[in-house]
Amino acid sequence: MSLVSFSAKGLCLASLLAVAVSLQATTAVESKPDTRLVLSMSPSVAVSDNRTKGSLDGIPLAGAHAAFVRTPSASNAWGGPRSGKEPTLSDRVVNYDIDATLDPVKHTVLGKEKLTWRNRSNREVRSVYLHLYLNAFEGNNSTFFSEKKTHGFEFRSDVPTHDGDWGHIELEKVVQGRADVPWTFVHPDDGPQTDHTVVRFDLPEAVPAGGTTTLDINFLDQLPRVVARTGYFGTFHLVGQWFPKIGVLELPGERGATEPRWNVHEFHLHSEFYADYGNFDIRLTVPKDYTVGATGVEQGTPVEADGKTTHRFVQGDVHDFAWMADNRTAKPLDSVYTGEGSPEVKVRVLYPPEYVASAQPALKATIDALGYFSSTLGPYPYKTVTVIIPPYNATEAGGMEYPTFFTAEGFDEVKHDTMTEFFLDFVTIHEFGHGYFYGILGSNEFEEPMLDEGLNDYWDYRMIRERGQVIHLATPLLKSLGIDQVVKPFEAERLGASNHAPADPTGANSWDRFSSDSYGSVYARTATTMHDLEEQLGKEVTEKAFKQYYATWKFRHPGIGDLQATLADVSGKPEIVAKAFNQQVYSTQALDDRIETLSSEEMVPEQGTSLVNGKWVEVTEQQAGQLADEKRKEWAKANPQAKEGTGPFPYLTTLTLRRRGVSVPETIVVKFADGSTEKVIWDDDLRWARYNWVKPVKAVSASMDPEEQHYLDANKLDDSRTIKADGTAARRWTSELASLIQFIISLIATI
Repeated sequence: MSLVSFSAKGLCLASLLAVAVSLQATTAVESKPDTRLVLSMSPSVAVSDNRTKGSLDGIPLAGAHAAFVRTPSASNAWGGPRSGKEPTLSDRVVNYDIDATLDPVKHTVLGKEKLTWRNRSNREVRSVYLHLYLNAFEGNNSTFFSEKKTHGFEFRSDVPTHDGDWGHIELEKVVQGRADVPWTFVHPDDGPQTDHTVVRFDLPEAVPAGGTTTLDINFLDQLPRVVARTGYFGTFHLVGQWFPKIGVLELPGERGATEPRWNVHEFHLHSEFYADYGNFDIRLTVPKDYTVGATGVEQGTPVEADGKTTHRFVQGDVHDFAWMADNRTAKPLDSVYTGEGSPEVKVRVLYPPEYVASAQPALKATIDALGYFSSTLGPYPYKTVTVIIPPYNATEAGGMEYPTFFTAEGFDEVKHDTMTEFFLDFVTIHEFGHGYFYGILGSNEFEEPMLDEGLNDYWDYRMIRERGQVIHLATPLLKSLGIDQVVKPFEAERLGASNHAPADPTGANSWDRFSSDSYGSVYARTATTMHDLEEQLGKEVTEKAFKQYYATWKFRHPGIGDLQATLADVSGKPEIVAKAFNQQVYSTQALDDRIETLSSEEMVPEQGTSLVNGKWVEVTEQQAGQLADEKRKEWAKANPQAKEGTGPFPYLTTLTLRRRGVSVPETIVVKFADGSTEKVIWDDDLRWARYNWVKPVKAVSASMDPEEQHYLDANKLDDSRTIKADGTAARRWTSELASLIQFIISLIATI
């Protein structure tokens, strides 16, 4: 998902007050139950229970506050590294066979799902857990919406939900063999009892160790009006989080597990997804005039009957499936990636007529991203990429990722070297990049969003940097007035990294957060942390490490400990990697080094007494001054072309450094009037340092971190000092501000 308001622009979302009356679950059921809660009262269903009580086999759930995993996974985790010689890309655990029919008037999807699941553990399984993500949008009392009220969280642009805009997923029937399966709504994260995003199925027939079972599930989706990720607007339907999806049974040695456990969390406001790899065979029936885009490869020619068309899409070795249907879609824009690093990939862009200007740029950015990610991480293993540009008023469906399928952003005009061009490029690259970090690597976005949103943001900005692309802050109108302020990609990224006062560890989970801004900092702070670590390890070494990370952990759900271990092993610098992770991933520590003072003074004769030939001789203040003046005159006469800052006396230069955060190795360069320099490496845990030089010339300036290795530094403006006051920056900022103010005044005058 793209939180450009956090990461690319470095801005915070506007706060909206969530006004709702929270009803207790018992009151809701006993007084005026809605459709969802009537369902909960059916004979085969219990309303809720706590995180572990009631499981038929006693297999526990991942903790309610599970987050970063420091411990590297076992070498044989998830079946061990994929060599490429296996019959499938992943160790497939699940198979989804689904028939789905869209009603575009009622905005419903009627589904029949055959779910086949394999028990990888060495013990019998009698209860399985599934996600019903769509229930996050059933009302204000879901975990998703309650976090707006209880935590004051906001979601991106915070589109309000009005009457009739809600959505849900209704389980109509669940059968194992010929036996009905009872289900119970559970709350793994101790969320409100009115949340229905996680359900437990108690199986009539246990699944033996290494065995499989098949569940037949009939369900009905009521799609919400698009407020977050999924839903409809008009005829446009972005169908995500739409089918009952089984959780992940983790085994010992996988992401820190010491015994089998179900990793299945409620759908939080800021969290995303985590699931097993498998095969999807999906048949989508829509009105015949509707265009369909979906995860995977379309099979054969769509079948028409009774005014409807059925499309079949198949994709193996993915862990999710999403699709789009609309009758306003313009003619698709198609191309093929034939570059190095990956097999041939068909790329399709589906877009509404009003955003035709965005289609070609989105196509180019996708193909460029295929080339960059293929060469710097590893091959893209699928045959297709489908890009969806949502229509006007469905923006919240944009900036979202699914395997081989993602949504970008739309603009009616895209001009070169503008913020709009950068925004469209970046969101497209970002959502494609998720296909690697969320898709192929299968990171746990619930517990370790850093591994997906954060690392993806970092790699996206590397690509932007390699393209030589900068961010133009000025609008075309301001540029015509001579105002064209630009910033480099990682310079912009650090603005959203909460460098002054980070509230939560970068590796924390997605829901235990101080604020929405703190969750947003996962993007920028991870990218900035990795930028700074790359500066210490070296660009080539870092890229080599990430290639190894991808090669080792693709299709295997790595944890943060696995990333750290790979970086340490490949770089051969485990202490540097450990320090960065301890400071910025596993804890919350700010970095704020600065040049406190810089002085450079002549060492002229001083007044006072001294012992000369056994007698005390005094030099008065006047005598010292006269002696200094005489020496200067003699020297000036003998050196008429002397540069400023040189003279008959040496200069004592004093540099004082201050540390108000964690320690990092700092490089400081002091420049002198004759062009010479002195270099200091400050690499200890002390809170301050002082350095002195006696040289025949005066110091001119001092610069800390001249190569810009530490973008986590809270304030880069105090990283340099000059002996002589320099108002260049202030004059430039004042001039640009004055120009902007004059423009605004002139604009007002014309209204």
